Amino acid sequence: MEEAQQTESTGIKPLLRVLEGTREAVPPIWMMRQAGRYLPEYRAVREKAGGFLDLCFNSELAAEVTLQPVRRFGFDAAILFSDILVIPLALGRKVEFQVGEGPKLESMADAAALANLHESIDNKVLAPVYETVARVKSALDSKTTLIGFCGAPWTVATYMVAGEATPDQAPARLFAYRDPESFARLIDRLVQGSIEYLVGQLKAGAEVVQIFDTWAGVLGPQQFERWCIEPTQKIVEGVRGRIPGAKIIGFPRGVGAMALPYVELTGVNGIGLDWTFEREIARDMLQPRVAVQGNVDPLALLAGGAALAREVDDVMETLAGGRHIFNLGHGILPQTPIAHVEQMLKRVRG
Repeated sequence: MEEAQQTESTGIKPLLRVLEGTREAVPPIWMMRQAGRYLPEYRAVREKAGGFLDLCFNSELAAEVTLQPVRRFGFDAAILFSDILVIPLALGRKVEFQVGEGPKLESMADAAALANLHESIDNKVLAPVYETVARVKSALDSKTTLIGFCGAPWTVATYMVAGEATPDQAPARLFAYRDPESFARLIDRLVQGSIEYLVGQLKAGAEVVQIFDTWAGVLGPQQFERWCIEPTQKIVEGVRGRIPGAKIIGFPRGVGAMALPYVELTGVNGIGLDWTFEREIARDMLQPRVAVQGNVDPLALLAGGAALAREVDDVMETLAGGRHIFNLGHGILPQTPIAHVEQMLKRVRG
């Protein structure tokens, strides 16, 4: 109760307090992909918008779907509704989302394709995203944090090289092995674009940004350090060079044994962990250094009932004694019943 009163009196939002180093008695909670197809109100807006990118670039509708889960569940954070592949679009690549097939891009299978990539992002392309951020910020209350995001360079590159989602990201991995110099140029372009994009979101009103490295776990230790840690470190430094003290969460899905060097070398304020990461290790090794976010299995949330209760309790018992942001270990699944989300929130908040 004392900590809750202190949060209100200082005007610092619970999620920001955790990222600044304070443990909250009840951890702040939000969900990755919390604005999405599991909500009927989202599906109604999506139908109205037309295509997925049409929704992402319609600032009025994108703001509405960003706010929907906060209104319904009272989450401690709203996360911008957009997509990690707006960066390739702003770098001059063609990006489409086909129903039932996911994203389709012009593939960049070799160094020659780099010649057609813009040197820097076109902020006119991204202007509607910044407008969405401003709209959401003006609509949020004084306790709810606004999170912006980008895709990490490695993860975005996997889509750009293959031209689509792949099961093992082999096209990008092969490119990186066969022509590391050219692949590094692509990564560097994405690093600079990501810095510009995140700074634009922070200036528009985002209070925290998250870097999604969804496919980090496919890389071996040396490749992970080169293509995940080093680019993220550059982004963190670049953003803070423009926005001193910027709060940044990294989400290197599948990080495994590389979690500690990731935290120590990137300089992130928080690390998001997927559900496969051992919670006791997160408690003992990571929480003394950084805020930990996660890590309920989305399938446990889908299952609900006793399975979900056990999962939530284990996360709380293991991690809530330190700096913790309660979240899933990846995005909520579209078929998840709303009642299960309500069950989870009730159990976390007591």
